Amino acid sequence: MAIDRWLPRHGYTKQEEVLLRRLRKGRKLFAFLRDYRHELFDDAFQAELESMYRDTGAGKDATAPALLAMALLLQGYDRVSDFEAVEMTVVDLRWQMVLDRLGKDEAAFSQDTLREFRERLIRTDMDRRFLERTVELARRTKAFDWRKVPKDLRIAIDSSPLEGAGRVEDTVNLLGHAARNVVQCVAELLGWSVEKVATAAGVPVLLESSVKKALDVEWGDPDEKAQAFDTLARQIESLEAWVRQKLPEEMKEPPLKEHVETLAQIRTQDLEPDPSGGGKTRIREGVAPERRVSIEDPDMRHGRKSKSKLFNGYKRHVALDLDTNLILAAAVLPANRPEGEATPALKADIDRMKRSIAEAHLDRGYIASPIVDEVIAGGGEVICKPWVARNGKLFTKADFKINMRDMTITCPAGEVERIDLGADVEFDADACDQCPLRAKCTSAAPGTGRSVTIADNERLQHRLRKLVSTPRGRARLRERIPVEHCLSHIGRRQGRRARYRGTRKNLFDLRRTAAVQNLETIDRRLAGADSATKRRTA
Repeated sequence: MAIDRWLPRHGYTKQEEVLLRRLRKGRKLFAFLRDYRHELFDDAFQAELESMYRDTGAGKDATAPALLAMALLLQGYDRVSDFEAVEMTVVDLRWQMVLDRLGKDEAAFSQDTLREFRERLIRTDMDRRFLERTVELARRTKAFDWRKVPKDLRIAIDSSPLEGAGRVEDTVNLLGHAARNVVQCVAELLGWSVEKVATAAGVPVLLESSVKKALDVEWGDPDEKAQAFDTLARQIESLEAWVRQKLPEEMKEPPLKEHVETLAQIRTQDLEPDPSGGGKTRIREGVAPERRVSIEDPDMRHGRKSKSKLFNGYKRHVALDLDTNLILAAAVLPANRPEGEATPALKADIDRMKRSIAEAHLDRGYIASPIVDEVIAGGGEVICKPWVARNGKLFTKADFKINMRDMTITCPAGEVERIDLGADVEFDADACDQCPLRAKCTSAAPGTGRSVTIADNERLQHRLRKLVSTPRGRARLRERIPVEHCLSHIGRRQGRRARYRGTRKNLFDLRRTAAVQNLETIDRRLAGADSATKRRTA
């Protein structure tokens, strides 16, 4: 069964011309999308969108995919909910004009249709094509003089925090939330009340409106707090044992399987046996690796903006073309993951454009990522601030002369040692003991020489230290500033808080937001080119 294609009109009605005159003064993207909707959703791209559907003739007639794709862009631009997006197709003339539905008094689609289309895009990774299409459109519209744009890319990569949409809870509430989900699921499977399940399973703490209320202890008292955690742990163990006995087969299948696994995950990450013995359980000392912080969003993690500023959620990463200010790729990772883990996905998306990278302008967090070696191996250049050596008031690594040609290091007193990449070099202990500069160099005990760490990427760090030491080099480092502005715009447009739960859905939203930003960049460039042409012909 063939899917009806979206075929909006080419010509402009009088009503559209009136709307466009007003929209070209503000909210300009509506006008741009009306002007270029045929180029953005050409036959080839519409065929790609249609390929997401089965051609079996079964099921309901599908709404034109291109129409839904355009609606998702409008939704990202206006930052409205699915419900509001449906309503906009009836009450907002701007949406109606772009979707070619002026005068229609029925919604263009339902909430379920829009949600299912978004999920289909994510499932097939077609949301990536949203971003790629904006780059392709930039070429087709002649928004840039491509003869002046370098053939090889100069990209900048950076990240910014994205607060998660899930509720962050402390250990007691995490355990209580997870246990309640298990009890509610069991109650539905058995047809019992929640209270009956909680009583039968031996978890009376769930009978109160909150677990902390049920435990009713002075949380500032270490002994009472310890007893409360032990009580909670014992009741959770009772719940798990009861469910295993009562519903052994159901525990192996969704939805109960996920709820039980979540409860076990929270218990394992936040509790541990009390070393004092007696079979008691206490709250875990330290933070477990990959600690889950939200029941509602399992992908959220603790992250840091700085040493003192924490956040919970994700990091959004973008790769920006410095010559066009177009976003080429985007990635989302849990907040605790190193920046370098985002680069394989970013590089893969850039590689699909079949363009090589001549310069990679990076934040320091990406310097150990795979993209660095790939760019250098391909003949490109990596531009980044070097790591700063710190050693209090004593000599730092910067005070030592490193000769990468001879693979030697010379200390401030003139002692020379051989170096190996990725290994610590240790100066002769006898020479250090007799050195008049020892007090300024090391606080190690006598009989121990000064040591200096040589990084695996010391050759690159050496070059970057030379770069930052000259005015021209520092000017090159400042070329990455547009990516910081880009992330600022992304943050303003997307918001401080994630729209969705889960890494993949938030990647969709970041790609959509980046696509909208690219479209506005193209619109500005076209408007600037038109103004320049008018000035030349005046």
